[in-house]
Amino acid sequence: MDKLNKVAEITLIFWLMKIVATTLGETLGDYLSMTLNLGYLTGIIITLIFFLIVLFKQLVAKKYIPVFYWLVIIATTTLGTEISDFMDRSLNLGYTWGSLILFSCLIMTLLLWYKKFKSLSVFPILNRNKEIYYWIAILFSNSLGTAFGDYLSDVVGFSYLNGAMVTAGIIMIVVLLHYLTKINHIILFWIAFIFTRPFGATFGDFLTKPIAKGGLDLGTLNSSIISIVLMTILIIISHRTLNKKIVE
Repeated sequence: MDKLNKVAEITLIFWLMKIVATTLGETLGDYLSMTLNLGYLTGIIITLIFFLIVLFKQLVAKKYIPVFYWLVIIATTTLGTEISDFMDRSLNLGYTWGSLILFSCLIMTLLLWYKKFKSLSVFPILNRNKEIYYWIAILFSNSLGTAFGDYLSDVVGFSYLNGAMVTAGIIMIVVLLHYLTKINHIILFWIAFIFTRPFGATFGDFLTKPIAKGGLDLGTLNSSIISIVLMTILIIISHRTLNKKIVE
């Protein structure tokens, strides 16, 4: 049993960083597989290696260290983009079946997590085995979010901006339910966590896609650089906030 908490506290800055990280995951994943033309399978291999390296650093750390934690979040969003695109496009499962399969994997992970620990609480996490379930659930939720974001734009027919607005609306409803009702906060957390991914994915597409397709045509590289800069600033703020709490 580890003595110290290993994960980020769920605050406003957490959700802001999650959205930036998911946007980065979408643009960086597309940069690897599409802009560099490496393909989805090669993209999965590259992002899986990165994911395993940063996950190892996170797991062996004795306490919550923001840079390690958020590197794993970024890795899950990037790997999730590659997994979703590989299932939807390379395996030709389509966005609907891809979303259903990933949703089933997420529910199964949460059920196994609950069966073992009798709780799905995401903060604090002190146990390494519980942390592994936490990261598996996050990987599936980010993969699902990518597939669902593509489902909104390619199957439902929403523009990238409209898709982002729809998912943002769902997130706002979850926030209102959190403050105005007694619905279980853990259930609301996972709903919000899942839908911040398609919000980031559709917003990432809005940044990168051509103007003719409803985007800003910034390109995957430029959009990724912007997101990396924003994420770096937020990680620095997180470290300073954490150090301030420790001093106090």
